[in-house]
Amino acid sequence: MASATSAFRTPEPASAPAAAQPTADVVAITTRDDFLLELGQTLAGQAAVRPVDSLEAAVAGMTGSKRGQVLVVDAREVANLRATVDSALTAVPAAVVLVFADSAQESQLGASLRGSRVFAVLPTPIDARKTQAVLDAAIADAVSRRSSSQPAASPAVPLPINAFRPQGAAAAAEAGSDPARSRLPLVLAALVALSLAGAGAVWFFSREHAAPAAAPVARGPAATPAAAAPAAQSIAAPAAETSIVQGKVDELLEKARLAMHERRFTEPQGDNALLYYRSAAAADPSNGEARDGLQRVAGVLAGRFDEAMNASRFDEAAQTLANFKAAAPADARSATFEQRLYATEIGKALADGNPDRANAYLRQAQQSSAVGPDQLARWRSDIARRQEDAKVQHLAGLIDDRIHDGRLVDGDDSAKSYLQQLSSAAPASPITQRAAHDLQGALLHRAREAALAKNSADEDRWLTEARAAGAKPADIAAFQHELTSARQKAAQAESERVLQLARDRMHDGRLTDPAQDSAAYYLTQLQTSDPSNAAVQAAGSELAGRLLERARSTVLAGKSADADLTLARRFGAEAKDVQAVQQLQPPPKATPQAPDLAALAASLKRTRGDPPEYPQNALAQHIGGVVTLAFTVDARGQTRDIHVTEASPPGVFDQAAMNAVKHWRYAPAVVNGSPVEVPMSTRVRFELPKN
Repeated sequence: MASATSAFRTPEPASAPAAAQPTADVVAITTRDDFLLELGQTLAGQAAVRPVDSLEAAVAGMTGSKRGQVLVVDAREVANLRATVDSALTAVPAAVVLVFADSAQESQLGASLRGSRVFAVLPTPIDARKTQAVLDAAIADAVSRRSSSQPAASPAVPLPINAFRPQGAAAAAEAGSDPARSRLPLVLAALVALSLAGAGAVWFFSREHAAPAAAPVARGPAATPAAAAPAAQSIAAPAAETSIVQGKVDELLEKARLAMHERRFTEPQGDNALLYYRSAAAADPSNGEARDGLQRVAGVLAGRFDEAMNASRFDEAAQTLANFKAAAPADARSATFEQRLYATEIGKALADGNPDRANAYLRQAQQSSAVGPDQLARWRSDIARRQEDAKVQHLAGLIDDRIHDGRLVDGDDSAKSYLQQLSSAAPASPITQRAAHDLQGALLHRAREAALAKNSADEDRWLTEARAAGAKPADIAAFQHELTSARQKAAQAESERVLQLARDRMHDGRLTDPAQDSAAYYLTQLQTSDPSNAAVQAAGSELAGRLLERARSTVLAGKSADADLTLARRFGAEAKDVQAVQQLQPPPKATPQAPDLAALAASLKRTRGDPPEYPQNALAQHIGGVVTLAFTVDARGQTRDIHVTEASPPGVFDQAAMNAVKHWRYAPAVVNGSPVEVPMSTRVRFELPKN
């Protein structure tokens, strides 16, 4: 496998056999031949793949083996992936589990396996480079688990490849005697390089030597900046090559020369130039070649440190610095390197919005003599300021969310509650002022809605809340002005709607009937609510003309058109036009004296007269009034042609009065033995109930 940088190289150990036996078993739950072929090609002879078609067969094959166990699960073949993984790890705790999934489902499955001990989730079709690197690490881990007979700790947070960290010093010392484990640092370096090349889709789960990634801040009542990340985050210190091996000085120097020639300056652990030169110097402190070799290694590491820092590979820089200090503990550059590394790491953590990680670096820096107290104080101040900024941003986000959800003032989990906390934490911050302005706007919007719905109690409540949130008198005045404008627009829209209904009814010929859905009905409403509207006056003139036309036809047919002529006058017909239609009527026949309509109206007996319903809006606003109506009682005793002649206040009780009169019934008036129509007028009073 290719190394991560030109400085990394994996030499063939002199003692390695020509054909090494596999150090781990790979069992795959799948029935797909194409998948098995790709997997076998990726393994490249490291291990043979044994396919099985069920979890039971996989567990039976892994139990009792003395080699490391790698279980490959093809997610396309498993119905309940999480249950399968958990059962496998329960039966074979030391196994390393890899899951392969369709590329489209890779992220979803990675999320569903969060908290399990799955080593990695990889896509299909197989990406050979990426998968080979992960398989190398998985096999090495399986061997390590088998040798210790201890399964890895359950992960808590999924990490991408570039969060995978090298083993600690103790683990590295053990790896020196194991060919498979001796390759682990190289594999891990390759993983970092792959992640930087775009392999971030692979999910590695955290392990006891991995640095946890920063979790996103959750917005909610219990999620505060202090709870969003661990209270005392720790950063694993890099493991330097500090081991000493025993042997003759000449043999150690020979191995050191070979390692230098092959550019194995510090890798792999247990077989590098730094180890051999340190060991030779420990055996013979006066040996000039050993001291010179250490200086040459230190020179290489100084260059590597600069390269890693310039490329923002800070973990690599930290590891390189640790080895540099091991190679040249008295070199004055160590302090400069250390200050530069801590300053960069703390600055990046703060730029990433992770003050807890910055604090962890600060705690490390406090243990170093290379960083002065003044610099520590500046970093401490920067971190405190960023933490306060994070708290302010978090509370502002909560306020924004609660406004969006409509949770403005009630309870501790409301925009009002979080604004109070924000005002206490940062009263002069522009963020606080902006959040207060947003909440005031939301409260005034609620007040406007209540006002348009004529709910004065809610309107007063929201205005009170807006003032408490900091709304100024000018804001309230602007609200009142905007509300007046909104009411005018609403009234105009309603007038236009009713006017269009009147026009539609005229177009359909429904001039006066039905009584509550005719052109005359809608124009009567508009004459009361919007009498100065020129469009209403024009529509009234049009209706008057149509009524005159209909009256002319009625008269020519030998019938009376008095009702249409009366309405035509009301809607603005000129007297001469009305008179012209009246002249078309034939002279009246000698008939008995016309009945006294006033007397007939006075004698009419109402047989049904339900009182009107009191409008709820008027009742809520404690409004009373009087409506005068004119109507006709026909020969059957029913009411028709109902219209308002006077109303106080106008437009409030008109409809309720007309609805009531519409359902009134009378005993028909009889003249000369025949029932006749009688024009009527009545006044309907609306009085507030007495308590």
